[in-house]
Amino acid sequence: MSTIAELKELLAQPRQIFITTHHKPDADALGSSLGLAGYLRKKGHHVTVVTPSDYPDFLAWMPGNEGVVVYDPRRNDAQVRAIINEAEVLFCLDFSCLNRISELGEYVRAAAGTKVLVDHHQEPEDFAQLDFSNPKAAATAELIFEIIRDLGDQDLIDTGIGECLYAGIMTDTGSFRHPSTSRNVHLIIAELLSAGINLSDVHRRIYDSHSEERLRFLGFVLKDKLTVLREYNTAYIAITADELRQYHSKTGDTEGLVNFALSIEGIVFAAILIDRKQAIKISFRSVGGFSVSEFSRRHFSGGGHHNAAGGISHEPLDKTVTRFLELLPEYQSQLVAAPLAAAHPAA
Repeated sequence: MSTIAELKELLAQPRQIFITTHHKPDADALGSSLGLAGYLRKKGHHVTVVTPSDYPDFLAWMPGNEGVVVYDPRRNDAQVRAIINEAEVLFCLDFSCLNRISELGEYVRAAAGTKVLVDHHQEPEDFAQLDFSNPKAAATAELIFEIIRDLGDQDLIDTGIGECLYAGIMTDTGSFRHPSTSRNVHLIIAELLSAGINLSDVHRRIYDSHSEERLRFLGFVLKDKLTVLREYNTAYIAITADELRQYHSKTGDTEGLVNFALSIEGIVFAAILIDRKQAIKISFRSVGGFSVSEFSRRHFSGGGHHNAAGGISHEPLDKTVTRFLELLPEYQSQLVAAPLAAAHPAA
């Protein structure tokens, strides 16, 4: 773990700064990135935020969004490589391994600038010179707030920066219902309220801004695609590429669907498997003692948090579902005995 004094020295004079976050950024990824960017610009730094992919439209309200460079290897590869190579400081937010930023991973690895990791996932890769990784934190936005505060600059957190950070904390705590919602989280929210943030407005922009097609897609998924396996206390959803096309699914439309499966009474393990053409993207959730991070890391080249993790499969969707189902008997005793009182953070 690095010290604030080291970071303060690194940022003591204006720098060319690059900020990036994980593929398909969520509210914590983008909120922590734009919150940090807003703060660093106030300190006189030249900052560019680059995302390795697009992200949901319901995050576009965040201050600074208009300046985000969305990486597209066919369109702006040379531009993004130049930004990375010219950066004196490279902030890597809300991911623990460089493969989570796709092609940008190797560009960042080879960059000459000082790399700073700020993250809350388990087992971070050792690639950064400064590491502010803390898996006990509820969100990366929580860590960004603490960094700004510990640098002595909390007074620079204005309404815009505060709402970016609040969005990240709110979503990664499941609107403050996950076990990761600590006393520290509530104290930070109190400080953000002092900066003038509008809690209900942020919540509405993220959770109450769905298209009609997205709601019809949700109805279809819950009616026709949800499978419940009571003998394993497990529920899962598998969505084909054709079904995504049928409902004109956009980035962000599948976000949170796995939580509906987990919300069923008695279910302790939930998964959603989505055919994204290039690969099958998987999200796992659990309650209690069953570690989806370990499950995903062992079987689906993934990882994350104890109760919230992601994975990937390069087999077709039907074979991926079959492999998932074939694994469940191995874990049946754990799933049936899994206590409902979770002791680890989830996001």
